[in-house]
Amino acid sequence: MSGRISARLQELGISLPEPPKPVAAYVPFVVTGNLVFVSGQVSALPGGPRYQGKVGHHFNTEQGQDAARLCALNILAQLGAALDGDLDRVDRIVRLGGFVACADDFTDQPLVINGASELMVAVFGDRGRHARAAVGVNALPLGMAVEVDAVAAIS
Repeated sequence: MSGRISARLQELGISLPEPPKPVAAYVPFVVTGNLVFVSGQVSALPGGPRYQGKVGHHFNTEQGQDAARLCALNILAQLGAALDGDLDRVDRIVRLGGFVACADDFTDQPLVINGASELMVAVFGDRGRHARAAVGVNALPLGMAVEVDAVAAIS
């Protein structure tokens, strides 16, 4: 990976993980026309899953934000795979969909998903600003606390 986004990742001290492999019957991304749809990514690293449990019960909001940021790193890794390593082809992050496994009385899902949103803006600048959903759910795959999917416009 080379170019301005690669340089920006270096400035931020970010090295992208290997794109996670799907854990079920789906593909990690689909490119159609000028859009890339990235399947939901969880806060797993090469060493294994992080943040399994519920925000508001096992984790606080700040830990939830870190989990969302890890999801966003995996989204960037999948975008890199979809674009043959050239993240400069991302014209805009169009939308993020955030899901937070949380305690019944937890209502700070938007603050949690900010962990992903803020990373996209840090990496892409204004092109990282996006539409978004932040939803609380009872459970997520593999017991994860946060899952985020994405749509990106590309050139």
